[in-house]
Amino acid sequence: MSTLTQAEIAAFLTTDSGWRLDSGKLVRDWSFGTFTEAMGFVNKVADLAESAGHHPDIDIRYNKVQLGLVSHDAGGITKRDTKMAARLSNVLG
Repeated sequence: MSTLTQAEIAAFLTTDSGWRLDSGKLVRDWSFGTFTEAMGFVNKVADLAESAGHHPDIDIRYNKVQLGLVSHDAGGITKRDTKMAARLSNVLG
């Protein structure tokens, strides 16, 4: 699988403003009222990721969750990452 060009990544970011480029990954942050709500969100992410066969990097800090998407096997961001990012946004907001 080939990596996306900078222009292709920029085009995706204009269509889904919740995501940003950070350290070579597509990254998005979510905040919740409680730790329990954050963990419930992470469990939903896990279900979506498992069904897609593509797993984000997940950082949990009490009530804040950060997801990062990059195709390690391809050495960068691929269509698989933008597709997963869009799916996460559509399903989880």
